[in-house]
Amino acid sequence: MAKVAVYMTGGIAMYKAVQVVRNLEKSGHEVRVVMTKNAERLVTSNTLAALTKYPVLDNLWKKENEASIPHVHLARWTDLALVVPATANFIAKMANGLADDAASTTILVTSAPKLVVPAMNDQMWSNPATQRNLQFLKENQVQIMEPAVGMLAEGYAAKGRMPETEQISAWVENFLQQEEILKDKTIIVTAGGTEEAIDPVRFIGNRSSGKMGISIAQAAAEMGAKVKLIYGNVTVALPQDEKIELYHTASSEEMLTKVKHEFAKSDVLIMAAAVADWKMAKVADHKLKKQAYQATLKLTLVKTKDILREVAKHKNPGQLVVGFAAETNDLLKNAEKKLHEKGADLIVANDVSQNVFGNDNDKVTILKQDGTIDEWPEMSKKVIAKKLLIYVNNFMHK
Repeated sequence: MAKVAVYMTGGIAMYKAVQVVRNLEKSGHEVRVVMTKNAERLVTSNTLAALTKYPVLDNLWKKENEASIPHVHLARWTDLALVVPATANFIAKMANGLADDAASTTILVTSAPKLVVPAMNDQMWSNPATQRNLQFLKENQVQIMEPAVGMLAEGYAAKGRMPETEQISAWVENFLQQEEILKDKTIIVTAGGTEEAIDPVRFIGNRSSGKMGISIAQAAAEMGAKVKLIYGNVTVALPQDEKIELYHTASSEEMLTKVKHEFAKSDVLIMAAAVADWKMAKVADHKLKKQAYQATLKLTLVKTKDILREVAKHKNPGQLVVGFAAETNDLLKNAEKKLHEKGADLIVANDVSQNVFGNDNDKVTILKQDGTIDEWPEMSKKVIAKKLLIYVNNFMHK
């Protein structure tokens, strides 16, 4: 059962949102409520406090809150944040990071998954500003429930009506079940670039930021998996989650050793790291000094061991290997070749010719051994991560 924070904003559908709270409680969830001042013009906070047996958060400046930070405490407590009904105003605040009352401040510091149930006049709903805000939220993993077509408060039928409470409750339950689809699975994710030493000071590296691999690791943990994140050189913050074990490896050889060791007791390997194809034939034991007469420097490189191929050829029935193909030309041709030569179950191909390294968005294509190709539109790496893990879960249970 989940800890659900329900955010109620000032829409006429407030009266139906009370039943959503009751439904959540009947399903065994622990519920706490946050209300805007406009919401309290329609339904009193006393009603919700009586239902949940817990004070409603509606004011950060009450006397009893002077010695505490209630919005942060509630944000940390929350497993799921549900905004119902969500007005156009509150959606705009969420999309633009505004924090001018208890509700907007609390949801801004909440890292838990967020579900939003819009309810408003049809013209507000179709306004380009509202649609732009909704699209931004979707791109940042906020789930939006489409409003229904029905009788509005204005007295005519149009799109904007809040769905029935049973539909909302079923939607929430379905989301919570999906959140745990990787429960009892152990997933290895590699991220970042490897470093192949030239001498004690210099190394051969690449431009990988590690953002995609880290997004996948975080999404897998959120979906219930035990995650082992094996990372090289990264330029973004590492996740801090008790479900994610962190292992740093510098070179491709170190990463291979760690991946092979951990994969023996794991279900899935997702190789998102940018592993060097070449390394020094011999690493200098001292810094290679530049000489006055020297115009060039010749380095002798040898191939590194291919981690994807090495692991894929030893995988057991039931284990899944997913590789990434970062290409600058002939994307599908090169990705398909990599898929068959390396024995991976899936290849995630992306075009890196436009310098996607470190960016928040990407565009990928999924290739399977049976020849199936699924081309996805450009989206945030966080959304790609979650969608990929759902794809992986469906693949394992086909």
